[in-house]
Formats: sequence, structure tokens, C-alpha cells
Amino acid sequence: MAHNASVELDGNSLSLTASPSLADEILFEEPRSRIREFITLVRVMRDFIRGFRVLHFVGPCVTVFGSARIKSDSPYYELARKMGAAIAQLGFTVMTGGGPGIMEAANRGAKDAGGRSVGCNIELPHEQTPNPYVDRFVTMHYFFVRKTLLVKYSYAFVILPGGAGTLDEMFEAITLIQTRKITNFPLVIMGTDYWDEILPFIHKMAKAGMIAPSDLELVHATNSVDDAIAHIRSHAIERFGLHVSRRVRPHSRWLGERGLPPPGRSTEDLHPGRHSDRS
Repeated sequence: MAHNASVELDGNSLSLTASPSLADEILFEEPRSRIREFITLVRVMRDFIRGFRVLHFVGPCVTVFGSARIKSDSPYYELARKMGAAIAQLGFTVMTGGGPGIMEAANRGAKDAGGRSVGCNIELPHEQTPNPYVDRFVTMHYFFVRKTLLVKYSYAFVILPGGAGTLDEMFEAITLIQTRKITNFPLVIMGTDYWDEILPFIHKMAKAGMIAPSDLELVHATNSVDDAIAHIRSHAIERFGLHVSRRVRPHSRWLGERGLPPPGRSTEDLHPGRHSDRS
């Protein structure tokens, strides 16, 4: 669809595009005319189609969530970078929100290890620009589309220190697993000193009966990269039957699809196994 596409109604042209900073604001406005609501739905659909086509061939991913505001001299940045490298060496594609901070560190770590690195970016008036360590990235107008894509392609989630957005992403992933909207994929929280009020609060929710005691098993908290990788290996690779493959899946440029190059020699490429819940 052309960037400046429009719909003509009674002589008035209504643009199908809007300022990225206004996209969510327009979506959450009070009910408008039917045609304007329809145009918003088309914009949302366009975001989804763009994301599906760009990310369809990225392979099994682990999504790393964390703050865009973390600087490169932070120990959390270094932890994210090491974790990104370890995830790539395990055979997964590292997926992030594609921006700076923790996201950059995880993508950078994947590139350090010769692995695959992708980003699902969001257009904002400030902060969020794609980092230089992604092999592929797609930029969304809508936060909820972006969050859907970050979950859709992942077999595990790693949560590092972040702000309100990171909390939102973490608890949405937990809720989707808890309510069985997605499979019970491993969720690892790292940088536990930062989360020393959130983690006890999760236990408080269980003690108060707000969540089931078994829900506490959905979260694995650790500061050890080796421990985190062992958890992902046993709860993702072994559980879902992922297997090593060097095959590059065919893609069609006519459909807007973009494949990824084979990973470097220091990594292995995972593909869903016969009994995997995702293909």
C-alpha cells in the first residue's frame, strides 16, 4: 500500500497515514465516524502485515526486554550483551524492541557471537531509533502490534531492568502464559537487585490468593547467564523439540518477505521440531 494512500468520501480525502506519534492517540479517541474507524483498522492491519512479512523467516527467537535509557557503561548493559551472545550461541535469534539501551546490548551480544539479531521498533517522538546491531528490523506505529510481534516469534523471554514499558511487557507475557493464551514458555528475570521489590510482590500476590501458587513457577529469577541459558535450554529447546539446521528457508520478495543470512560458525541455527507448538 502506498505511503500516501487515501480514501475518498463525499469529496473529502481521508489519509490512511498519520503522524506516528499520534497513531495510538487517534486509536484511543472516543468513537468517530465509521469511515474514520475503518481507516484506523486499515492502518493497524498494515502494521501487522508489515511485521508478519519482515519477521516470518527469522527463526525461533528469544525476546529480550529492557530499558532504552540504560547506558553502555552500566553493568546491566554488559549483562544484556553477555546474555544476547549466549542466546545466539544456543541457536536462537535474539529479538528486541530494536532501540538503544538494553535492546542494543542484547542485539550487540548476538552479533558479537556471530548470531542472528532482529528488532521490532516503535516510532516515538524521542528515544526510540533502531540500533545498528540488527540484521532485520520493522518499525511499528502501534504499541500493541509491536508487543504482539515480540511475543509471536519467541520461545522464551528475558526481562532486564526497565521502566513502565518493560513492566508492561513482562506482566503481559506472564498473563498470556498464566491464562494459557500462549504456551508455557520460559520467562527469565535478570538483574535481580533492580527487581527486589517486584519479585516479593509476586509472591505476595500468590499468598493473598490473587494468583495461583503454581504461577510462581512461571518466573525464573537469576543473575547468572549460565543458569538462565540452562533454564531456556531445558524449558524451550528440549521441551519443544527444537533441532539444529543449517537450511535457509526460501522467501519471496514479491510478498515483501526478507530472509536472514545463515548464522556464523560460532552459533547453531534452531528450527522447530516435529512436535513443536510453533512452526
